[in-house]
Amino acid sequence: MTWRADILTLLPGIFPGPLGFSLAGRALQEEVWSCRVHDLRPYGLGRHRALDDTPFGGGAGMVMRPDVLDHALSDITSGDETGRPVIYPTPRGRRATQKDVVRLAEGAGVVMLCGRFEGVDERVLEKYDVQQLCLGDFVLSGGEIPALALLDGCVRLLPGVMGSSLSGEEESFSDGLLEYPQYTRPAEWEGRSVPSVLLSGHHGDIARWRQKESEVVTRERRPDLWAAYCQQSLS
Repeated sequence: MTWRADILTLLPGIFPGPLGFSLAGRALQEEVWSCRVHDLRPYGLGRHRALDDTPFGGGAGMVMRPDVLDHALSDITSGDETGRPVIYPTPRGRRATQKDVVRLAEGAGVVMLCGRFEGVDERVLEKYDVQQLCLGDFVLSGGEIPALALLDGCVRLLPGVMGSSLSGEEESFSDGLLEYPQYTRPAEWEGRSVPSVLLSGHHGDIARWRQKESEVVTRERRPDLWAAYCQQSLS
């Protein structure tokens, strides 16, 4: 069954964007997944198709109205019995992980709600049990770029998209660690040599070297991941 992505956005021209190229693009052409983009503007109110209003309690910016978004989400999800989750990329969300991407890829698809302005009225998020996910501790102008990133992470895991199943098993976050360093030809380049163990042909030694390097780079670059990995190893 085709993995379905419905995207609600004020900027429909952004999609499929980079998802129309490389692995994701080929999978889109082969109907491994589908990308349906819905312009939110026609759901707006009045002559100017307004989608936002000033926040209660005061403050800068505008907030996307719940009645407008409810109309759009109802149109898209009505009659859909697949149980696809509604995902809202937002700095207020829980930090997205590879486990989230794997979980979403194993389902029937997603509905992506791309916010703009100061965000979305909380009530519509509650009504649709929207899952709020964050890519990192930084703020972007809207949800479109995070949506592209999350969709790319999901699509590459769909059956048949990557050439080898090992590609998804031996990469960063697959086992709680960052990936080990990678090398290719030439074996000597500008006075720098490939680690000799990788040229040995001894698969056991190579596996142990890669494990050690993954641990080193994770400990140095992501102490939060390293702490979680150590805790998991003890349990």
